Amino acid sequence: MFIIIHSFVTSVSLTGLGSENRTMHFVTEFILLGFPGPREMESFLFSIILVAYLLTLLGNGTIVCAVKWDKWLHTPMYIFLGNFAFLEIWYISSTVPNMLVNILSETKTISFTECFLQFYFFFSLGMTECFFLSAMAYDRYLAICRPLHYPSIMTGKFCVILVCVCWVSGFLCYPVPIVLISQLPFCGSNIIDHFVCDPGPLFMLACIPAPFTVLMCYTFNSVIIFGPFFSILGSYILVFRAVLRVPTSAGRTKAFSTCASHLMVVTLFYGTLMLMYVSPTLGNPAGMQKIITLVYSAVTPLLNPLIYSLRNKDMKDALKKVLGLRINHN
Repeated sequence: MFIIIHSFVTSVSLTGLGSENRTMHFVTEFILLGFPGPREMESFLFSIILVAYLLTLLGNGTIVCAVKWDKWLHTPMYIFLGNFAFLEIWYISSTVPNMLVNILSETKTISFTECFLQFYFFFSLGMTECFFLSAMAYDRYLAICRPLHYPSIMTGKFCVILVCVCWVSGFLCYPVPIVLISQLPFCGSNIIDHFVCDPGPLFMLACIPAPFTVLMCYTFNSVIIFGPFFSILGSYILVFRAVLRVPTSAGRTKAFSTCASHLMVVTLFYGTLMLMYVSPTLGNPAGMQKIITLVYSAVTPLLNPLIYSLRNKDMKDALKKVLGLRINHN
């Protein structure tokens, strides 16, 4: 599909640029600079990222297995968590394996088609994560603010529907920016000063200024990022109001503890995401863009299983079962 788009865009762009430019060479591949430096530094970076990637696969994979195999975790909250962990595996896999290959590569090239495929899956999975965080916040709202109605509202069927909506919505959002950016003519430099195909560096490589496309993409990003964010914010405002009405400090502490892990993940993920994609970053140093992207693409998937498992007794017991230790539920 992207090959067809690229061929179509190339012919349209050549026509638009005039007959005198018909011999201009349009790029068919990009060079991802990644983290350039001495070979020793690249080897060290490769080792760190590889270890983080393997630990992320292990941590999130263990959570998926725990939710699947432990009957005590067959509840909506843990079903969301299991899907979220499964999502994190694919999310980090959309960029890190290519990043590792790129570090070892001498050419560091990626084809036009592969670049936009990576762009699509990386951002679609990121949007799916936003929707899952919103659904998990809604689940906590129902559990704390409407505990008597929770079983009748958050039924197994409704939980499955929410899970499916999160997955489908995430993958339906990003064809719009993909089409807009892929229609830009890339006829000059093909060097992307990043380790992923990111909108900012791609805009900088376009042969002609595209202020409308830039505005449309950042507006679109803002809408689809802030939509789930405001949903999460609204849920937790109601949760905090309900918790503050709890008469005992022990009850308030217990209620807050059920939300603490989710809030930590939301803060870590949305903080870096908004900094990167809501405010235009074309003027920011490339190094800062790389660091921010590395945090939410590789660091947060690594930390999320730790955040959820270390603060949750049921999850810790289930993980011990998966690891072969015997746990007796009281």
